[in-house]
Amino acid sequence: MPVARSLFSYRKYWAERFGTAPFLPMSRDEMDALGWDSCDIIIVTGDAYIDHPSFGMALVGRLLEAQGFRVGILAQPDWQSAEPFKALGRPNLFFGVTGGNMDSMVNRYTSDKRLRHNDAYTPDGSGGKRPDRSVLVYAQRCREAFNDATIVLGGIEASLRRIAHFDYWSDKVRRSVLVDAKADILLFGNAERAVVEVAHRLAKGRPISDMDDIRGVVLLRSLAPEGWTELPGNDIESTEEGARQLKDGKCVVRLPSCEQVSADPEAYARASRILHRESNPGNARPLVQRHGERELWVNPPPVPLSTEEMDEVYELPYARAPHPGYEGKKIPAWDMIRFSVTIMRGCFGGCTFCSITEHEGRVIQNRSEGSVLREIENIRDKTPGFTGQISDIGGPTANMYRMACKDRTIEAACRRLSCVYPAICPNLNTSHEALISLYRKARSLPGIKKVSVASGVRYDLAVKSPTYVKELVTHHVGGYLKIAPEHTEEGPLSKMMKPGIGAYERFKQLFDAAAKEAGKEYYLIPYFIAAHPG
Repeated sequence: MPVARSLFSYRKYWAERFGTAPFLPMSRDEMDALGWDSCDIIIVTGDAYIDHPSFGMALVGRLLEAQGFRVGILAQPDWQSAEPFKALGRPNLFFGVTGGNMDSMVNRYTSDKRLRHNDAYTPDGSGGKRPDRSVLVYAQRCREAFNDATIVLGGIEASLRRIAHFDYWSDKVRRSVLVDAKADILLFGNAERAVVEVAHRLAKGRPISDMDDIRGVVLLRSLAPEGWTELPGNDIESTEEGARQLKDGKCVVRLPSCEQVSADPEAYARASRILHRESNPGNARPLVQRHGERELWVNPPPVPLSTEEMDEVYELPYARAPHPGYEGKKIPAWDMIRFSVTIMRGCFGGCTFCSITEHEGRVIQNRSEGSVLREIENIRDKTPGFTGQISDIGGPTANMYRMACKDRTIEAACRRLSCVYPAICPNLNTSHEALISLYRKARSLPGIKKVSVASGVRYDLAVKSPTYVKELVTHHVGGYLKIAPEHTEEGPLSKMMKPGIGAYERFKQLFDAAAKEAGKEYYLIPYFIAAHPG
């Protein structure tokens, strides 16, 4: 795996002059109270501002604050004009634009393309507080408000739309969101490393064109840079030339152009396959895709955060509460996660319908046991309304904590799209011991009555450890456990890259036996996908 600069090794931009804000400011009055004449960075988001690491604007905002930058928040601004985007003034460095924790179109519409009337990320759950394709609209309004401002796109909406992509809502292939938004740069995946590096380079007066060596960024160019060898987007890793160029590290993989993938489904499938196969930070190469007269340059994914970096990011001084401006209003997403704890990121499942692997990567990024236990104690001691129950402990997947390839050299060279399909890789460490230890220590803390696991258990891994299943059922299930077999038939399951229904049935047997032994009446709630191809 490539070596990355430590996330907290940069010299602070403003040193300790301004200290830590109780909440990142959302108004000029709040800026004045902090003694700020301007913001260095303004984050524009489609979600209500909740100062908690489960919400992207807070995590990125607090991380940039820890780097010494003055960060403001424009949460769910009225997009009907540019005036609300002038509320905090012009940022000295850049606008960071995100649609929020969800893609705005998924947030606003059902799968039948009917408008939703509620929004879990909005005060009182009200719908209609964000526009369709929020990233595009917000970026355009930022440009209208301050024509010379730098605009940086990020978040899951921008990340998953970084190349030409099929848009379900309009039933056509759309250009990269970077092209349509007319922004300066796009950061994809978990972008802590990229956003910190971009911020510090801009603070030194370097232009966007100097960001082309940063992992996890997408830029537009008029021409491909000199010194790079372009490889056609076929099975290049199987050719002698491709193997040689991979060792050189100075090759870029050519994707079919935006115009080609719009006209030819086979070209689209080829581009999609390449994007997925070039997603391992250990061996991914830059990608280039023609959009009209310009080249879209996609750098390799970011290097995953170390455990020490994960701990620091999740232990930044979050208020762990909604901004005071929402006083008296309920925000459903906050109610859902206020007593939950994230212990890891990423997923090596590679399910074809899921955005987790594509966005967060296959390498599991773990917090330390001590960091997780400290957060539980903070929730116990500082979060109003806590009654002793941690509502959920986990991450994108509940039981991949501390799992990794047994050989880092093999991991860095691997191009498998999944570590568990069609069968669990023999190089994968599937031990649940670290997770069992964490569970036991968490529920033993004073004042903690129960630590629940609500969902996300990967059952094909769980059956490898009957001890884990017993521990889970005996101590961490509250009546029912949501689980996702997704289908029962081999055809659709193979297209999903999900295990056969037999793995689910084996897990159910272990689950039921453990529940019976514990004297509990517990149930599994299976999730299924309707109308999936296959």
